[in-house]
Amino acid sequence: MSGFGRASLLSGIAVLFGMATAHAATYVYVANADSQEISVLELDRAQGQLKPVETVGVAGTVMPMAVSPDKRFLYAALRSQPFRVTSFAIDSASGRLRKLGEAPLADSMANIDVDATGRWLFAASYPGHKITVNSIGKDGAVGAVQQLIPTAPNAHAIHADATNRFVLATSLGGDNLSIWRFDAEKGLLAPNDPALVSTAPKSGARHFVWDKSQRYLYLVNEVDASLYVFAWDGARGTLRELQRTTTLPAGFTGKPWAADMHLTPDGKYLYASERTSSTLSAFRVDSATGLLQPLGQTPTEKTPRGFAIDSTGRYLMVAGQDSHSVSVHPIDPANGALGAPKSMPVGKNPNWIEIIDLP
Repeated sequence: MSGFGRASLLSGIAVLFGMATAHAATYVYVANADSQEISVLELDRAQGQLKPVETVGVAGTVMPMAVSPDKRFLYAALRSQPFRVTSFAIDSASGRLRKLGEAPLADSMANIDVDATGRWLFAASYPGHKITVNSIGKDGAVGAVQQLIPTAPNAHAIHADATNRFVLATSLGGDNLSIWRFDAEKGLLAPNDPALVSTAPKSGARHFVWDKSQRYLYLVNEVDASLYVFAWDGARGTLRELQRTTTLPAGFTGKPWAADMHLTPDGKYLYASERTSSTLSAFRVDSATGLLQPLGQTPTEKTPRGFAIDSTGRYLMVAGQDSHSVSVHPIDPANGALGAPKSMPVGKNPNWIEIIDLP
């Protein structure tokens, strides 16, 4: 091929890549419990701020949400009676939502998630002290409850590991993590051996995440606002405690009320929200040991409950339950520091955020 031909080919590839990049968009979904709606927003990366796309009414107290692994469906749990989950198709061109249907949930659910196959929906009930598995049809709509398991008090979070072989669930009132073997063909959970890992009394096990390597698991506790680091054995489904630290600011004197926790996509930084102080705590993650180095706190929206980090690791979006707004904090990749936020109003009592990239 001539130099001109190669140049033309490379130019064409560059144009196509540029077009793909230009058309890629990031959509942010915010559950607004008290106004019973989902805010659909678009992230403007150049400006570091959100733009409204649409508001979708759900006729119920919408709180936890989950996105299917293929990013085609959004699921929203309603914590007012009748307890149910609403399934939405996500429009790949606009990020808008189209309702597919509703299915019963066994109780008011604090957390939902989808397994790696997209065929099963997990749910954890705080007031009902149970975890459940619902089927998901080929059309993406959630179906009936097919398994219900009683747990220690106040089940709060439930997620499968990257292999889809194990599912873990927290018990806030029981101060533990339960570990379950998962049969993805049948959609059934069975106790692992050992079946439980305990945290300190009255710590209040709440939310947890794995790192990408699946070597470590991080757990935030609501009642004492502590943060645990565990070594995860993915072959046996076991946890070994490595570290305990806190999400509370120095000199804190109120009642701890920790909420959410997330890692940046590159795994370098971890953030946790604490509602009483309305702060976000930052930690540097040691890539060799998984251990955390505290970096301090940043003020944010009033009563920050749910938050999420975009796929580039450049922006953290946090919902303020009592400010009725969502803020976008830029993340400094050099040191993990959170920059000045850009806030926008959403519905009443925003509490949960999901972010997806669409081509």
